[in-house]
Amino acid sequence: MTQPRSANIVGSGPNGLAAAIVLAQAGVRVRVWEGADTPGGSVRSAQITLPGFTHDLGSAVHPLAVSSPFLTTLPLHAFGLRWIHPDLPVAHPLPGGAALMHRSLIETADSLDADGPLYRRLLAPLIANWDDLMSEFLRPLIHLPAHPLLLAWFGIRALPPITLLAQLFRTEKARALLAGLAAHSVLPLTAPGTTAFALMLGGAAHARGWPFPQGGAQSLTDALVAYFKFLGGEVTLNHPVGHLRELLPADVTLLDVGPRALLALADGQLPERYAHKLRQFRYGPGSFKVDYALSAPLPWTDPDVARAGTVHLGGSLPQIARAEAAPHRGRVADKPYVLLAQHTPFDPSRAPPGQHTVWAYSHVPNASREDALGQLEASIDRFAPGFQHVVLGRTVSAPGTLQAWNPNLVGGDVGGGANDLWQLLSRPTFSAQPYRTPLPGVYLCSASTPPGGGVHGMAGYWAAQLALRDGR
Repeated sequence: MTQPRSANIVGSGPNGLAAAIVLAQAGVRVRVWEGADTPGGSVRSAQITLPGFTHDLGSAVHPLAVSSPFLTTLPLHAFGLRWIHPDLPVAHPLPGGAALMHRSLIETADSLDADGPLYRRLLAPLIANWDDLMSEFLRPLIHLPAHPLLLAWFGIRALPPITLLAQLFRTEKARALLAGLAAHSVLPLTAPGTTAFALMLGGAAHARGWPFPQGGAQSLTDALVAYFKFLGGEVTLNHPVGHLRELLPADVTLLDVGPRALLALADGQLPERYAHKLRQFRYGPGSFKVDYALSAPLPWTDPDVARAGTVHLGGSLPQIARAEAAPHRGRVADKPYVLLAQHTPFDPSRAPPGQHTVWAYSHVPNASREDALGQLEASIDRFAPGFQHVVLGRTVSAPGTLQAWNPNLVGGDVGGGANDLWQLLSRPTFSAQPYRTPLPGVYLCSASTPPGGGVHGMAGYWAAQLALRDGR
């Protein structure tokens, strides 16, 4: 066989665009098919509350994008992308004063008092070997490691649940800070592997920061699309694909879709054994998201919280553990853990002069129809009392709304599938090459394949590299 000469990409999320760019760089003629009127998948922005207020519809902060072994090689700066780094990557409000994560590991450790030396010993080796760790972590788990000792060192520390690791720390600040990071896993905090999320996200904050694109997440997508077109690629919008037979003939087809969508696209063509595995794929809790237009910044009780781009609201480790267990039991937490991003103190281009935006969501049961606005706003009000007085407008997106906007967010799951250890190994099937489907020339390259959710483009990168190797 020879290298493929033409390719279809279905879906223009970061993985679909990464795959398209890899193939276009190799000289393949590539067309991206997108059902929406705007490219980007979950990396999009729009004015959805009031005129002049730009909100991120999906992802809002991008620590993995600036750590991605592929995205960081692209000349996106030449196509308009500007990263904004807030004063602090993360703040975690507590009644006695917020736990603050600085870009500096030393400064963060110093702020954790008695737990500072342990925190520094835990994170320093990750930061010193960050690029090597990312090259191992952001790829299929089943692979021959280039840095086996580093991977073993990380695995020993990352495998236990965060509730176990946190017992080594003495202060509420350190334990809460780790819990807030681990809760990005959307797993119960007692689950094995939750420590991995805390270490990776904590390491990213110190090694690369938690930035966001100036002007909105759409700016990242626009830069990727512009570079792809510079390479000769084509993007067709407003063209939903119902079945693979609807696509133009091409040597290879890469699908930035989830397992359920693959079943529909290849209806009647997949072997039953493979189709059964796709039907068994499990999704995690959904998200209940609210976007705010504000007349003033949030009135944080602790003024240091205003210096952070990302805020974890949930209180102590036990309180966050209770909140994150609730969706797995089919309940909306009374006091949920809330992920909140405040962009406009650092990027005033997103709102009219002197006004602001806030992006916030909590975890709820998958496909939940329960109105969780009261619980989410009570969590904000706990640390920014009276914030409702500066709210000019709000737009609520329940799990069903998120799925209607982006079909890959099944039941409001923004991570492309549950993140437990078994499914991280079998995403969406247990295979050394999970991107390859039984259909010749057809590959899966979404967040439902390794390395999973997050804006890094690596699923698209690895799937495209496989398609090129198979073609040769």
